[in-house]
Amino acid sequence: MRMTIFAASGGIGRHLLAQAVAAGHDVTAVVRDPARLPAAHGAQRVVTADLGAPDPAVLADAVAGSDAVLSGLGPRTRAEAGVTSRGTRAIVAAMRAGEVRRIVVVTAAPVSTEPSPGRPRPPRRDPGEGFVMRNVLTPAARAVQRRHYADLAVTEDVLCQRGLDWTVVRPPRLTDRPLTGTYRTAYGRNLRRGSVVPRADVAHYMLRALTEPDSIRQAVGIAT
Repeated sequence: MRMTIFAASGGIGRHLLAQAVAAGHDVTAVVRDPARLPAAHGAQRVVTADLGAPDPAVLADAVAGSDAVLSGLGPRTRAEAGVTSRGTRAIVAAMRAGEVRRIVVVTAAPVSTEPSPGRPRPPRRDPGEGFVMRNVLTPAARAVQRRHYADLAVTEDVLCQRGLDWTVVRPPRLTDRPLTGTYRTAYGRNLRRGSVVPRADVAHYMLRALTEPDSIRQAVGIAT
């Protein structure tokens, strides 16, 4: 499969890139700074793009001819809050121009109850969350990263309103533990007792979702 991976040098993106190359896919890696890619990254092509100030022509070239797009885009600092929705909007515009429909994007578990312009009245409670997650962990995370989660909710709006074959993956707290391949997933809800998941497992599921038609137009909870 030909695919374009955005933020390919980031926390999840580097796992996407390594796993996609290992699986034999034809990969275009889109990064802000190519120097951050491992020397033996294996991508067939590397495109330099700043999604904080995206160039439409560069993004159009990056997705041209791809069967699917995957994005691990997210802010590296609080000052970059807003980059995910802004960058995703530019990615989607490039996909529409190039007639590419399939996209898998990572957001976050707390987005399931986060209001947005496209979903002003989300559920007050996620049906998959237990007492601790609902009343302790999610409120604590939201207090620290409210602007980020609000932007991720807008990111999901961008995908839902554009007629794409999208999948949104919503992990809880991310870790750098090795790939397990034994994570759990659920459509439309988070996972009970699911407070962590390795970045490598999130990448693994994002690639797996490309082969699962039932994941199209679904928000997918994931956790170990």
